[in-house]
Formats: sequence, C-alpha cells, structure tokens
Amino acid sequence: MNTLPQPTRRRLKKIPQIPSVWEGDRRSLSSFRAHLESDTEGNGECIIWVDGSEGFVRAMDVVSPEMGPEAVVRTLLRAIETPHSPAKPARPQKIVVRNREIQFFLRGALQNLDIAIDYVPELPLIDELFRSFEDLSGTRPPAIPPLYDTALKDLARELWQAAPWEVLADRDVVAIELNRWDVETIYACVMGMLGKEYGVILYRSLDSLKRFRLAALEEKSVEQLEKAFLAQDCWFLNYEPVRDVEWEEEEFDLADLPPSQIRSLFGSVHPYEGIRPYLDEEEAKAVYVSLQALLRFFRASKRGLDREPIDKISKRYRISTSPAPDACETIPVTVSTLPELSAELLDIMETIEAEEDEKESQLSLPLRDDLVPDNAFLSVGMVPWELVETLRHHPKIYYQNQGASPKGEGMPVVLIQTSRPKAKALIETLKKDGGLKAICFNPGEDPLTGVNYDLGIFQTFNENFYIFGEFVSDDPEHVQARKKWDRRCHKTEGYCGLIVAMGVTGTSRGNPQLPDMMALFETKALDAKELAMGVLQLMPEFEEL
Repeated sequence: MNTLPQPTRRRLKKIPQIPSVWEGDRRSLSSFRAHLESDTEGNGECIIWVDGSEGFVRAMDVVSPEMGPEAVVRTLLRAIETPHSPAKPARPQKIVVRNREIQFFLRGALQNLDIAIDYVPELPLIDELFRSFEDLSGTRPPAIPPLYDTALKDLARELWQAAPWEVLADRDVVAIELNRWDVETIYACVMGMLGKEYGVILYRSLDSLKRFRLAALEEKSVEQLEKAFLAQDCWFLNYEPVRDVEWEEEEFDLADLPPSQIRSLFGSVHPYEGIRPYLDEEEAKAVYVSLQALLRFFRASKRGLDREPIDKISKRYRISTSPAPDACETIPVTVSTLPELSAELLDIMETIEAEEDEKESQLSLPLRDDLVPDNAFLSVGMVPWELVETLRHHPKIYYQNQGASPKGEGMPVVLIQTSRPKAKALIETLKKDGGLKAICFNPGEDPLTGVNYDLGIFQTFNENFYIFGEFVSDDPEHVQARKKWDRRCHKTEGYCGLIVAMGVTGTSRGNPQLPDMMALFETKALDAKELAMGVLQLMPEFEEL
C-alpha cells in the first residue's frame, strides 16, 4: 500500500496537532447535480472534510466517480495544510469515516502521522450538511422555464447552424420591436466574428448598449472591464463546450468542435442583479420571440447583410409567443438594421484605435515582431498556380490582388499557420496597415554570439516593418529554401505571396488544406539592397524579439 513520501510526512508533522475529530466522506451529487454550478460531467462525487469540534468545512472537492481513493487523501492534505477560512493549518487527533475501504486506505497512506482513523456508521455533521445542500437545490429555479426549455435550446442550435457571426460583426446592431412585456425594442448583436466567444446579446435599452461599447473600448484593466460588463442591461445566449477542452484558451475556437459538443446558456445581466444564469417565464417568452425574429430576419436578408456597409433593411413578421403545440397567440414583430448606429459604433472604435496607434507609433521601433503569433507554424515554399486561382475566387478567403500572372512552376509563398482567432487578428492587422507591400529577407547578426541570421521581414503599405522569422544563415535547410525562393521569385518577375491559415493544433498542422486557408496576400519580393537597412543587429534589449 502506498504511503506519503517521507518529505511530505516531515512537512505535515511540523503542523500543530489539535485535539479535534474530523469527519470525512465521499458522496454522489446525482440527486442535485443539475442545480450545482460545476463543470464535472455525469454523476460527480463530493469529497468533504469537516472539523467536528469547530463545526466548519475545512476542504471540499468535486471529482468524477472514476477518481480513486487517492483523491480523498489529496483533499485531506488540503484540509490540513491550506484549509478554508477561518480554519488554520492543523492536524486532527482523530479522523472518522463511514466507508471501510477509505478507512483502510487512509491508514496505509497516513502512517506515522499520529492520526487515529476509525470507522463509524454515521457522520452527523456531513449528513446535515448534505441535507441542507438538497434543500437549497430544491429552491433554485430552473435555468429556463419548462415550457420554453426545449424550444429555446432548439432555437439556439438553429442559430449556431445559421452562424450569423460569419456575416455580422458585433457593431452591426439589429432592432427588434416587440412592444410587449414592458419592453418596446430589443437591440440585438451577435458575437463570434473574431472566433473568441459566440452568442447573441439582447440589450433592453440602446443606452446600455452604447455605454458598454464605449466603456469596453476605453477601459483597459480587468477590474474596469468587469465593471463595464456588469453595468449592462441585457439578456444573453452564449455557447460553450460541453466538456473542458485540451487546448489553451487563446488557441481554442469553439467552431472547431462538432455541434454535439456545444451547449447553449441563457441568462440576464443587470447593474443591480449582476449575472443571473436563468430566465423567468416572461423573460423566456421575450427571448424566445426575439431570437425567432432574428433568425428569420437573418435567413431572409443574408445577401443584404453581407454587404459593407449594411443598408437599411426592415421586415415585419408574426411570431408565436409560445412553443406549446396548441398555442395560437402571435404578435407582430418588426426587425430592422440600424446603419447609422453601426456607423457611429465603428467611428468610435476607429477613433480610439487611431489614438492608440498614434501613441504606439511614437514609441515603436522601426522593426516589430508582434505580427506572427507565438507557436505559429512557419514555412517558406511554393504553391501551384491552380491553388492560387482557387484562393483568389474563394468567397471565404481574403485576397489581396497585386496583378500576378502564372509564370514558373508556382507562386513562392510564406505560410503562417496558427489558430483561427490569431489568424483573423493577423489578417486584420495587415488590412489596417493598408495591406502587404513586400516580403524581404535581410541580413542580421547577434553580436554577443556571432551568429548570422537571415531575417524575414514583411513591409506594409503604411511603412510598418514586421519580422516574421529569424533563420540561421548557414542552416543547410534554410540555405536551400532561400535559393528556391530567389529562383522562383525571379521566374514570377518578383511576385510572391503570404498565406495565412488556421488549424495549427489539428491534424493539418504544417500542411493546411483549403478549408484551413483564410487569406492570400499577393505581393512583391523585395531585395535587401532596396530595403537599405544594412546588417541588423540583435541588441541585448531586443533578445525577446
């Protein structure tokens, strides 16, 4: 039987021992898990340690049933070393459990800690605590009223399949006139174009929408952003993965998951209530009608909504107020785009971004290295002209045209493959900089190590310069790649390109397929002599570049 490591035992024996008896147990949460805010799937189990003398919980964990008895020991060690406030670190004189297997396991694991471990048939403190949990869970309202639960979740699935965020940006506000349930007009906007969070926000007032957008753009600290978020007055539909994902949050795009692995969440945000993860019946009715109207409007007007800027579009529907089979009440609902408001929000965003860019430009270096994301896959190669032609005419791929014509075996390209959100951000940066003007390789050196580099540089039309790669000059693989690059660029009369793709964490890493490709920037290859930067030195303060 495994025991604690000797260093751990020595550390625990230094903690004062108190004359108290602790109760410990592991119990299923199946009877009220639907009412708990826990990410644990299925019938989770709760491990709990209670100080019987003081009457408070020292440590508690929710784990999956597959976790072995080691989890009980882990929670106990937290109860000893880092208990919940107001408890202080301490070792009990005695532990009581109602499970023989746990008793024997603890006896083996806690040898030489001077803690008695006994079996008892009942644990009165923990029994009372779980009874109070069950009483509390029974009083909490359901997240969605039963009448609307299935209908709203089905409607959320239809919206996910329709993917309005592929067409509408979060500044494209749609007005939904209800004139019911103390609400005149709902102002809807969708999230998801940037690949970060997906959902629909239904603002109950235009003033709330404007104040949040302005605050979110201006405020920088986490505390200020949280304050701005909680000041909203809206209902929301959010999407999240059914289970925890393995990728880091910044690399993860929910759209990469199959629909079966995505769930919908409904709720409300109000300055006085904060975030409320449930809707009452009247709210569910208003959200149900609003989302029905938004979905019908998007499907009927998709072609017009795909234009930039979006024109004034208005449609009128009769929407059922209830999903019940025998429901007969319908109400008139008018759905309209708000081009003036969208332009106003865009103007605010561009003004703030311009001010930030001006501040950055006053402090920025001639060369920047903040374009290519960390952990991106980078390669220098060539793609056939057939693929170039396909990318040029693909409706979902951004294309910068510089007039290249098929010459040679293909177009020399730099490929950057990263996550979908980061690829979108990279593309938007280049577009904001006026597009990609040239690709160049310039000599560089590290004076501290004497290593010579071939620095890959992007030049944009507003004269920003970005380092996209640092290649060791005498690396045989890079030497061959550079020779091929120069030869191919000569054959194409200087034309080359940048392909930006997603899927760096998937099976297509290093070999993106057509569905992974998000942009082709057609551009010109620039000779280092034309760039006239000379040999660039990597100075000590720039070691992180």
